[in-house]
Amino acid sequence: MRLKPGEDSYKCDYCQSVYFPEKNEDGVRVLEASDEKCPICDVAMSQASLANTRILYCTRCRGMLVSMEIFKSLISKEQILQGGSMIQPAADTSDLQRKINCPECHRPMDTHFYEGPGNVVIDSCDHCLVNWLDRGELARIAHAPDELNPATMMDLGPDRYEDSDL
Repeated sequence: MRLKPGEDSYKCDYCQSVYFPEKNEDGVRVLEASDEKCPICDVAMSQASLANTRILYCTRCRGMLVSMEIFKSLISKEQILQGGSMIQPAADTSDLQRKINCPECHRPMDTHFYEGPGNVVIDSCDHCLVNWLDRGELARIAHAPDELNPATMMDLGPDRYEDSDL
């Protein structure tokens, strides 16, 4: 079986059958090992797929490294797939003190509040253009009440949705 380029499935060279790895409880399909190490656990991460989008994923701590180029589209996909919204607890400000290195260039990542919804602290590498998300942070962003979240607009009812600027 060979991983199909840009896909989240494998194809058998002999019989041409296609295999999709099962999604885990985070909705992630773990595909194959990667050379990059997790900035938290220091174990090899895996190439993975979430909402048909390629990411690097740590199977131990369940953190994920997401390219800034696809970050917003991944959030949008997750908002549509997960649906609904919920009030988020305040971010843990002690997370701002954490210092981790980028798995790609090994430079210190910038730890900061995510500027969108979800009350989360994320880590970014402006050199490699990637974001590190700890377990559950993407779900918090996707479930956060936000007028730009299509799932939130549906929660507000059809009259509110029709009057929106979306």
